[in-house]
Amino acid sequence: MNILAWIVLGLIAGAIAKAIYPGAQGGGLLSTMVLGIVGAFIGGVVVSLLTTGTLSLAGASLSIPGVIVAVLGAIIAIFLYYQFSRRAY
Repeated sequence: MNILAWIVLGLIAGAIAKAIYPGAQGGGLLSTMVLGIVGAFIGGVVVSLLTTGTLSLAGASLSIPGVIVAVLGAIIAIFLYYQFSRRAY
């Protein structure tokens, strides 16, 4: 998939994931796009692991199922980010 499709998928998936995930997430257009692209990779790897039983680096495609997988991956990425960036007081 070319870079323009990754950018579009990242914007769509990142925006939907930020709207679904509870709480306020900061960041602008670039962070939303990066979140969606990371989510596409996370979702692609998880779906590949569940369907084939092997761990392979795969990304979601620019289709309806691909956007759903990318949104789920972006929600996982938001969750992991807040778990690792939380400060202990």
